[in-house]
Amino acid sequence: MKGGHLLEPSENTANVRSHSTAEERVALGGLLSRRERWGLSLRGKCLLIIVAAGLSLFVILTVYPFLAVTHRVDADVLVVEGWVHPYAIQAAAKEFKTGSYKVVLSTGGPVVGKGGYINDYNTSASVGADLLKKTDLPPELIKMVPSRVSGRDRTYNSAVALKKWLREEGLSPHGINIVTQDVHARRTRLFFKKALGRGTAVGVIAVPNPDYNSGRWWRSSEAAEEVVGEAIGYLYAKLFLIIGA
Repeated sequence: MKGGHLLEPSENTANVRSHSTAEERVALGGLLSRRERWGLSLRGKCLLIIVAAGLSLFVILTVYPFLAVTHRVDADVLVVEGWVHPYAIQAAAKEFKTGSYKVVLSTGGPVVGKGGYINDYNTSASVGADLLKKTDLPPELIKMVPSRVSGRDRTYNSAVALKKWLREEGLSPHGINIVTQDVHARRTRLFFKKALGRGTAVGVIAVPNPDYNSGRWWRSSEAAEEVVGEAIGYLYAKLFLIIGA
């Protein structure tokens, strides 16, 4: 019994010390506090770096093919975003000749740098239609569908203008395919699907930029700017614009 009593104070003292180190300590009337916290060990930091590096590599390798999606649907109408570069216009002409399309429509809003809408001939739709007419496509099958709205959400406004034009022309295509430039494709399809609704199937054709290797896009400053910008734009559209529409 005496040995047992002699051990009790030592055990109690250890418990008190353990309890006190876990307690929050305060000073200056509670303005300052100090408490125990967990932190990453060297092994934990190394693991975190490896995981972060792996995720970064995964994003770098997959973000371009994710954004520059090509998915055709059975369509009788071909749509071309009028702001695209000539190489995409040529790809659209080839697509029209190899597909079963009845008409090709050029969409787009006011030309950037003109101070807003002036008339239909100062829109990307008009610019794209003129470039298409310089190919060997029949001019009577090329139509411009201008959007008169400037500012943000230009692609979505172009899609809304297309829906209105189709309704006014009494056309109800069962599907459309849209030709656009590489990494803009996924955002384009997102906006046109939202604007046209479920009654019209929407496909998209991403034309790769010949100025850089899409498989090594991070080696080009131009490509990096486009990929990062489109990734941010797509996330913004997905989280805010489409939800709020």
